[in-house]
Amino acid sequence: MERTNLITPAGFAAMRAEYSRLFEQERPKLVETISWAAGNGDRSENGDYIYGRKRLREIDRTLDRLSRRMKQAQVVDPARQPDRGRVFFGATVTIADEEDEERTVTLVGEDEADARAGRISWKSPLARALRGAAPGDVRRVELPGGAKDWEVTAIAYPAG
Repeated sequence: MERTNLITPAGFAAMRAEYSRLFEQERPKLVETISWAAGNGDRSENGDYIYGRKRLREIDRTLDRLSRRMKQAQVVDPARQPDRGRVFFGATVTIADEEDEERTVTLVGEDEADARAGRISWKSPLARALRGAAPGDVRRVELPGGAKDWEVTAIAYPAG
């Protein structure tokens, strides 16, 4: 059962670049090193061979995962969002809590989420609570530490 993987154009480009880097640069160099190491005799104590085979398996797993995610990807350009007055995928949202502490987050695909950079998965509890909200709306988010209310103070989308 395939599920859709929403992603921004920038996120898809980054995923494709990572795939290309691994497939076209890192993997061939590693295969060459493994071949050289295999020709050196006893493979059971050959660190270059053992490490190389382990790293090659890691790269192949990553390539397989990236390939599957790119096939499932549905690129959604937030700059084309017709309703810019509500929170949807790709929106950059400024929210304030009960203590007027502001936080700005951007709702992005699962593969491009980075909480430290303010990019949260559109499937996260906070993003689910914010979806469809307009400036001035207060949304309650159920968190492990308890419920918290957030008020949407601003919504922005990239220029189209």
